[in-house]
Amino acid sequence: MQSLKRYGLGVALLLLVAVAAGMIYLKLHPKELPANLIEGTGHIDGDLVRLNTKYPGRLVELKVDDGIPVKKGQLVARLSSPEYEAKRRAIQAQIDAKEKELAAKETELRIAQVNTPQLLRRAQSLTAIRKAQVAELQRQIDAQKDLVEQDRRDLQRIENLFRKNLVQKERYEQAQLKYKIDRQQLAALEAKKIQADEQLRIAQSRLIDAQAAQKKLDALREGIAAFRKGIAALEAQKQEIEAMLAEMSLYSPLSGYTVEKIANIGEVIGAGMPVATLIAPESLYLKIYVDTLENGRIKLHDKAEIFLDARPDRPIPAEVVRIAQKAEFTPKEVNVRSDRIQRVFAVHLKPLHPDPLLKLGLPAIGVVSLDGKGLPKSLNEIPVL
Repeated sequence: MQSLKRYGLGVALLLLVAVAAGMIYLKLHPKELPANLIEGTGHIDGDLVRLNTKYPGRLVELKVDDGIPVKKGQLVARLSSPEYEAKRRAIQAQIDAKEKELAAKETELRIAQVNTPQLLRRAQSLTAIRKAQVAELQRQIDAQKDLVEQDRRDLQRIENLFRKNLVQKERYEQAQLKYKIDRQQLAALEAKKIQADEQLRIAQSRLIDAQAAQKKLDALREGIAAFRKGIAALEAQKQEIEAMLAEMSLYSPLSGYTVEKIANIGEVIGAGMPVATLIAPESLYLKIYVDTLENGRIKLHDKAEIFLDARPDRPIPAEVVRIAQKAEFTPKEVNVRSDRIQRVFAVHLKPLHPDPLLKLGLPAIGVVSLDGKGLPKSLNEIPVL
């Protein structure tokens, strides 16, 4: 029995020595990362989208909260602006009034388009008739004057003959009567011409009125065209206000989740102010830091793996999508190489496919393969940073 105890104690001591020797060996001979791999630590980052207001207003509806999933096109928030609503109503009232006035003018135009040309044609025709009548009467008057003048000379000749008893009295009286009758006819023609001149003046006046009505008709057409342009301008103002009111409803530009709710219902939000911050899962990436020596070896689109502390045996395939051009967390630039290698540069590793395990701010480890080979399948295969 005593020998068994001594044997067991010896085995235990041997095991302790072996374990201690192994730990010392691992301490003295730590794992080394293969030359084609570069390892770095960092946090999951992403392209945040701030859902900003375009115009000021009061927040009356908010559909999201921190961590709430959103879909592209989903209503996130709605603002109210009584001022813009009042402007739209005022413009609509102006449009309604203008349209009623336009309808009245279009009715007036339709009536004028029928009546005015007829009035103009009648006035032109009547004026032409009156001018012809005046011209004909003037011709008759001129002929009658010649006839009266001939009668006067005949009467004077016969009167001389009568005084000399060369013609009978009856012949003298006939000459007197003819001269009298022709003079009366001339007076009648001149009276008719006076009436014809007056009628011509009236016809010309009506023609002027008809021509003025025609010009008024043209002006009415131009006025209606101007009215329509005015209504179109008001419609454009209304569309502008409606576009501004439409911008009061904020919709998600992506499918993802809400990172932060910034505003609350009831608050007055200024133009350009954020209401919420959103992020899409496909925009997430791991941001690791490497020194200048390692940074100089990494290329865009190099293959990589992302490891989360909670899932060390589940690599997430990724690739290098960005290499920072300037160092971070460093002092002023120096030219001494020993100092230069202490500076670190950010490298972005983006998953090849969105992964539900990735969350904003989560710590992770990234491993980059310079030749696309030898990427580890577990964190246990690489040295602990």
